[in-house]
Amino acid sequence: PTSRRPPSSARTSTLRPPLVPAIKTESKTLVADLLSKLLEGTQFAERKGAAYGLAGLVKGLGIGSLKQLNIMPTLTEAVQNKKNYRHREGALFAFEMLCLMLGRLFEPYIIHVLPHLLMCFGDGNNYVRDAADCTARAIMQKLSAHGVKLVLPSLLQAIEDDSWRTKIGSVELLGAMAYCAPKQLSSCLPSIVPSLTGVLADSHIKVQTAGAHALRQIGSVIKNPEIQIIAPTLLEALADPASHTAAGLQALLDTAFVHMIDAPSLALIMPILERALDQRSTDIKKMGCQIMASMYTLTDHKDLSPYLAAVMPGVKSSLLDPLPEVRGVAAKALGAMVKGHGDESFAELMPWLLEVLTSESNTVDRSGSAQGLSEVLGAQGLTKLEEMMPTFVAAAQQTEVAAHYRDGYLMLFVYLPVTFGDAFIPFISDVIQPILKGLADEAEYVRDTALRAGQRIINMFAETSVAIFLPELENGMFNEHWRIRHSSMQLLGDLLYCLSGVTGKMTTEGDEDDGFGTETSQKAILEALGNERRNRVLAGIYMGRSDVALLVRQAALHVWKVVVANTPRTLREILPTLFQLLLGCLASTSYDKRQVAARTLGDLVRKLGERVLPDIIPILERGLSSEESDERQGVCIGLTEIMASTSRDQVMQYVDSLVLTVRRALCDDLPKVRKAAAQTFDRLHSTIGQQALQQILSPLLNMLAEEEGDASAHALDGLQQVMAVKSKDVLPFLIPKLTAPPVNSRALALLASVAGESLTRHIGRILQALLDAIGSAPDAAAEAKELINAELLVLSIEDDFGVQTVIDELLAACKHQLPARRKAAASLLQAFAARTEEDILNYVPQLMRGLLQLFADPDAEVVAAAWGALSAVTKTLSPPDQQAFVVPLRQALKFVADDAVGGLLPGFCLGPKKGIAPILPMLREGLLNGAPELKEQAAACMGEAITLTTAESLKSSVVPIAGPLIRVLGDRYVWSVKVAVLEALRILILKVGAVLKPFLPQLQTSFLKSLHDANRSVRQHASSALQCLVSLHTRVDPLFTELHNGIKNVDDQAVRETILQALRGVLMNAGAKMSEGLRKPLTATLVSMLANADDEIRYGACVCIGAMCTVTPADELSALVRGNLLEAGASSDWTRRHGCALALAEATSQSCQAMEDVGLRGDVVATGQAHAQSDRVPVCMAGVKCLGHLWAHSAKSGGASKPVETAVRTTLAACLEHNSGEVRVAAARSIRRAARAGSLPVSDVAAITPPLVSNSREKSSPAKIAADLALVSLLKLRSGDACYQAVVSKLDGTAATHLQEVYKRSLSRLAQQEDVDDDDDGDSGSFA
Repeated sequence: PTSRRPPSSARTSTLRPPLVPAIKTESKTLVADLLSKLLEGTQFAERKGAAYGLAGLVKGLGIGSLKQLNIMPTLTEAVQNKKNYRHREGALFAFEMLCLMLGRLFEPYIIHVLPHLLMCFGDGNNYVRDAADCTARAIMQKLSAHGVKLVLPSLLQAIEDDSWRTKIGSVELLGAMAYCAPKQLSSCLPSIVPSLTGVLADSHIKVQTAGAHALRQIGSVIKNPEIQIIAPTLLEALADPASHTAAGLQALLDTAFVHMIDAPSLALIMPILERALDQRSTDIKKMGCQIMASMYTLTDHKDLSPYLAAVMPGVKSSLLDPLPEVRGVAAKALGAMVKGHGDESFAELMPWLLEVLTSESNTVDRSGSAQGLSEVLGAQGLTKLEEMMPTFVAAAQQTEVAAHYRDGYLMLFVYLPVTFGDAFIPFISDVIQPILKGLADEAEYVRDTALRAGQRIINMFAETSVAIFLPELENGMFNEHWRIRHSSMQLLGDLLYCLSGVTGKMTTEGDEDDGFGTETSQKAILEALGNERRNRVLAGIYMGRSDVALLVRQAALHVWKVVVANTPRTLREILPTLFQLLLGCLASTSYDKRQVAARTLGDLVRKLGERVLPDIIPILERGLSSEESDERQGVCIGLTEIMASTSRDQVMQYVDSLVLTVRRALCDDLPKVRKAAAQTFDRLHSTIGQQALQQILSPLLNMLAEEEGDASAHALDGLQQVMAVKSKDVLPFLIPKLTAPPVNSRALALLASVAGESLTRHIGRILQALLDAIGSAPDAAAEAKELINAELLVLSIEDDFGVQTVIDELLAACKHQLPARRKAAASLLQAFAARTEEDILNYVPQLMRGLLQLFADPDAEVVAAAWGALSAVTKTLSPPDQQAFVVPLRQALKFVADDAVGGLLPGFCLGPKKGIAPILPMLREGLLNGAPELKEQAAACMGEAITLTTAESLKSSVVPIAGPLIRVLGDRYVWSVKVAVLEALRILILKVGAVLKPFLPQLQTSFLKSLHDANRSVRQHASSALQCLVSLHTRVDPLFTELHNGIKNVDDQAVRETILQALRGVLMNAGAKMSEGLRKPLTATLVSMLANADDEIRYGACVCIGAMCTVTPADELSALVRGNLLEAGASSDWTRRHGCALALAEATSQSCQAMEDVGLRGDVVATGQAHAQSDRVPVCMAGVKCLGHLWAHSAKSGGASKPVETAVRTTLAACLEHNSGEVRVAAARSIRRAARAGSLPVSDVAAITPPLVSNSREKSSPAKIAADLALVSLLKLRSGDACYQAVVSKLDGTAATHLQEVYKRSLSRLAQQEDVDDDDDGDSGSFA
């Protein structure tokens, strides 16, 4: 192999830079020769020497010669030559020597050389790799700070390259940076070591090996002796963090540092710390924070600066660790970092700490933030704390913010004392108030934090700052909030424990007066507090034993037992101070304070007995004369507790003074004193029994009767307060006295209103007394006053039995004979239903029946009161309940409708804003949301209610009534629902008429739709409703058009029949409004139907033609009758004849006078006679009917004696002898019609009587009945027997005899009966 020896110094000295000027002219030749030897030489020494010579020549010529002599391009090309390793190696020799000889002058070219150098680190030739290593060392050794900045990014980026050889090259270059100057090394190591640490986990083993070697290179330049010793351990921690991090940290903690830690040492330590702070293990995080806190005493702060950004997230995370020890160490580290680097390096730290301090996440985060903030403030100094403390104090007391906000700031007061020590003493007075307020917070965790803060302050400053916070704790023992009292008691106990040197953690089980304290501890407390303050503190603790809150009592008892050795002796020592506090609390405005004082007073009486009672009772009696109401109230509370704590014998010794005191208190000016006195009366009555009732309540009743003004009102309220607490015993004593005439209704009502369940047994008696008082009131004002008192009574009922009793009593009173009594009962029912909180659902049917009966009451005031009561009852019903009571409502309405005068119910006729309003919501609910059966009931009930109401009273309810009815009619429901709805709408139209005009289109559409319904009943009701509706129309043509189209186009004959029926009614009511253009085609259609094969259709067309004749002009009428009704007399089609005959009969019935006016009478009579003589019974009956109408019209107009009427009479008489019974019935009815229309000549009567008598003598048959009725009308028997006698005289013997027989047998009896119009249009057809 070629020798690798270095060149001799003699050879290299020939090209020393100072010689270059002498050979400058030969420089180009020399450079070419040197490059040739460098790249092509076979001897190592020769090539190495050429590199030295080239570097020296360049140094002598100047840096510009690299470009001028084409040196760098030649070397760059050589280093990239893949075929000849000597070229690559020679180029690296040259780069190495250029770096060594030129130093920083060569730095601009290093950035271009670096990529080639990286490639050579992975070269396949060992010589090239060795040369690359030497070159890298030379480059790093000569790099300036600026050069490091140029090189380092490229190397770090190369580590991320996919090629493992490139990675190795960059790693080795980074390792070579260990040979940089110390200043440059310190600036680049924070970036190098983490990258190298990452390489240790690379998948390629050679990359890992290169990384480890690079780290060892860095470790080899460490100058700190202590770090040099543990460097292998640290490198293992870097190489395998999972296994050796803890060992590395422990090695650092165990090392006693004597020398400062240099930058290379930090480069090994800080990545370990960074990883330690990010691990889950609390021990590792704790060690990491400890090391971080210690770093600032062992190294230059500037060397640590590059690592702050990497370490700070781990320190923050450790600050929020669940383990308190970790949080504490992390806070110390944070304080050390702020102290070492100053505020400027941590601009975002304080905002972050304050944000976490008030975060809602959890208490642990807030605690860590508070601890860290305390340490940061400690690092910033006392001045910063003075600046921030007002903000902290104000924030801790804010009540309008969330609880976690206050909790965070209160936590500061836990840690600030520890951080600042005695320097915090001036701030204690500021933080006591926020702490005490926090002790009363609604949030438990806030109270816990406040208690910890208080305990921390007391434990640290108990002996030095007693005068600062003891007054606050004394006030806290008597605070309004029991939580503050509880916490103040705990803190006061901690203070006393610190002063006395005992522990408060001992058990204090045993009797409440057992003492576990020692004389020594009591002396210590006395020396620290002084006698006066010590007595006041112990007196407050003793009163706390009787607190209204259990936790306060327990805390006070525990503190008392721990610090007091002998309870009786201590009580005697503090008794004056205790009694002073008791009197002050009895006079307090605070209810809790008065209760605590009273309980303590009772406790003293139990313990000291007769020794204090003679002194206490007189003092309390004098207190009742105090100007302060709170003191008077406190006296009553104290007396109550004293009586509860003493025996009956002791109470009896002072009974006279106690009775007088209680009686005075019950009449006190202020309600709260009277209320407290009632409790005292309760205790006194429990002790002395009936004597208290007689000696206290009787005088109060006398005051009610004898005095007026405030005294009477106070006595009444006193009795009321007594009733509230002792009604079971007091009510039987008071009721007989109060119900005796004259009744004091106000006293009775007020006392009964607070009697509770005890009132139920006496409610009937009291209610009767109040109703008597209402009935006997002298005027309306007095009656209203008595009524208010009665309302107070009924509204005080709170049990089911009482509710039933009140309703039964009041409904019974609704039937009383006195109107005033009925009105009062209805008014009370209204108040009870509207304002009671009890459930009256089960009594609603009963109430509806009773109140609806009052709707028909003759007294208007009673009716108005009943209306209001029913309205109040129905307003209490929910929608489902409203549906449930629709059927009971209808039943009650049917029952009361029989008593309606003139078909109207007065309760529904009170005015436009009342009407049926009480029951309308129920009916609407049933109609809209009920089951089909319920809808039918609701619609029917609505129609019945409308019938009983005036139009004026219905006006305001038209929309609420019509809307639901139309809506239901438009849906698909069973026929019975539609029938009920149609009937209700028909009744409403008849009642209110024009008020329904806004609903005209909807109603018409709905009725027309119902005319086509499959059910006949629905169609008939729709027809009736439409006939009523048409009277509201101003433009009827569209309606007639619809009906016309219906009768032409409908295939169902039953539907067509109903439409014809509707058309007839519409023609009768509004035919005159129809236009001529519509009237003529409609008439033609009707005429065409006269020959219809269906009897009902034929009859429908006939009656429609009859109605049409009433609205047809004279010329059209003449043409219609002559052209269509008279000519058909000889028609061979008997159905056509029948239709014409029926139509002529209907026309005669409706328009006889009009036909007579146009000269048709003779033709009509002739045609009618022809029809009456027809062999077809239906045609014959139609002719008889026509003749009957003609004779009736003549009788009515006084022309019955005309020859034409004689012919009519003769024809009718002949028909009475017809073979068909139907014809004889029709003839009898026609004669009766004529007889009822006017007076007939006796001769005509006599002529027609025998055929009638003949029919009347038949056995029971329709013809006999019709003949009897005709004879009664014909002979005017209901007006007397004059006509009858005249006819008898004109008849021959046999006919007269037969008439007399019929008269005796049936006519005389029928004459006594009311004349009933049984004449219908069904003789010749019907719409049945």
